Amino acid sequence: MISLSVGVESLETAINYWEDALAAYQSVSSGSGAVLLTAEEAEFCRSLERVLKAAYVLQDETEHLFLHEHSVLFQTDAQLTAGYNTSGAQTPYSRSSYSFTSADSFVSALGGDDEVADLEDFADLPIDDSLPSLYQGSMKQLDESGIPCRVLRTELVRCQSDIEYLCKLHCIRLACQGMFHLPGAEQWFISAGRSLLTDMLMLADKDPRDVLDAYDAMMLFVQDQSQRYKLAAEMEHRGVKAVTFFDVVLDFILMDAFEDLTDPPSSVLAVINNRWLSNGFKEGALATAVWSVLKAKRRKLLYQDGFISHFYGIMEHLSPVLAWGFLGPESDLKKSCFIFKEHVEGYLQDIFDFERVRYVTVEEMAEDVWSLARQRIDTVARQMPRR
Repeated sequence: MISLSVGVESLETAINYWEDALAAYQSVSSGSGAVLLTAEEAEFCRSLERVLKAAYVLQDETEHLFLHEHSVLFQTDAQLTAGYNTSGAQTPYSRSSYSFTSADSFVSALGGDDEVADLEDFADLPIDDSLPSLYQGSMKQLDESGIPCRVLRTELVRCQSDIEYLCKLHCIRLACQGMFHLPGAEQWFISAGRSLLTDMLMLADKDPRDVLDAYDAMMLFVQDQSQRYKLAAEMEHRGVKAVTFFDVVLDFILMDAFEDLTDPPSSVLAVINNRWLSNGFKEGALATAVWSVLKAKRRKLLYQDGFISHFYGIMEHLSPVLAWGFLGPESDLKKSCFIFKEHVEGYLQDIFDFERVRYVTVEEMAEDVWSLARQRIDTVARQMPRR
């Protein structure tokens, strides 16, 4: 058992170093100084990419040993059943310990301030044996090592304290890993995202083909194992603490976007509230503002062909639609935008609720998190106006 844990830890450490080395060479070759790699260096990069690709496959296999409840490890160590590793081999928020599988790997175009738990605030937390086992494991994790997060959303998800939020967050991160090991889950999330984009664009009387092409290109990128070193570097650069469905899609992309649209810049409000301007002019002005911001952001990308670049390709088409939907006049689009926002926030509250999700094992929790996602998407589809 100890040797297996040491092996996992060593593999993660090696991947970290290899990713850093490859990112360093790539950043030099793509920098403004026009420094070109020699033939030997270019071959080294290609060889290292192949090594990383093989290492990622091996890491996914070892990860499955810890996540699948029928593994023999679950029969010999109760804490592994709780998704918690006492050996320290799998630090829950290290760069490689959270899966970089394709459906997990989304990222926001925006940044944010980090909020890392102060360990002194959580020293010697009492463990209530009546609590679900997976949650108990997260309390031990918080007590011993801390659980970092980018933003505390304690009130939004209706937790009683920041401690409860952080402990449940750790469990949800593990569940997000396990969820994409469930048959059909990854493809369902990809298809659900595609359908939502199509519906939003159609309600705005926009042709969805360009945004769908950009979306499909992004999915191909994140499914390409050889690109994972770029993804890892971009996530770290953006301050994303764990590359999971919760951290990136729900928290970083969607919740940040909702907050930005709730409190837009005064210059945007001045245009929207000017009753002398036509709606067509206002919509065009919003689109121009969005495009100019994205154009400026593109010049600062870590990789011009990385994940964020693909994400911007979607947002160039989608951001003006969402901005007009949330900030513009009453319309079917506006109604749909707020329906979607309501159900995203409702979904967050669902997965942080002991009554809705079984915080017992990773596999049980993963099933519940996916089931609740399907329920919410079905409800959104029924409530959205149709064109």
